[in-house]
Amino acid sequence: MNLILMGLPGAGKGTQAERIVEKYDIPHISTGDMFRLAIKEGTELGQKAKSYMDEGALVPDEVTIGIVKERLSKDDCNKGFLLDGFPRTLAQAEALDQLLSEMNRSIDYVLHVEVNKDELVERLTGRRICPTCGTAYHVIFNPPKEEGICDKDGETLIQREDDQPSTVKNRLEVNLEQTQPMLDFYSNKGDLVTINGSQEINSVFNDINEKLKTIS
Repeated sequence: MNLILMGLPGAGKGTQAERIVEKYDIPHISTGDMFRLAIKEGTELGQKAKSYMDEGALVPDEVTIGIVKERLSKDDCNKGFLLDGFPRTLAQAEALDQLLSEMNRSIDYVLHVEVNKDELVERLTGRRICPTCGTAYHVIFNPPKEEGICDKDGETLIQREDDQPSTVKNRLEVNLEQTQPMLDFYSNKGDLVTINGSQEINSVFNDINEKLKTIS
């Protein structure tokens, strides 16, 4: 099965990715992993990607797509793959479509783990960090024994700048703007499956699993 996993920050995408690849024995392929592998193997495209990354520049789509092709051509993808973090733009989605067509493959499902924005803000702004030992807590899902105090060393917990409500809301808006055209693209193709990510973790996976049973 050939899958794409999508979802806004805080939707629980990473947890579901782990379960999918374990159950269906397909590789979990993220953009960062692909780049690191291509660079490690010293491929021509990997070296090109490294030159852009070393300059702090975005890797151009043509290089990224080439690296995707190299990765999907490896033997561990024979039974399928789970793409996570790619494609990021409509142009990349269209290029991936063309690439898979050339490889006589296609996407079975685009799994979109959807959680409403207010809930995502609550999830993402609830994180607290110990400035000394780095232990992470969540005020709702994983609170410390004593409110605002680290269980391990008694330090006062802090909220990181990127977990502030205004920062989180802005990040979600930017992500939503970027992903909506891709959701529309895959919806029009009939590939999009929307999963209710507000449920308990096992229920989310059960919904994903029910859908994947139709192609496994």
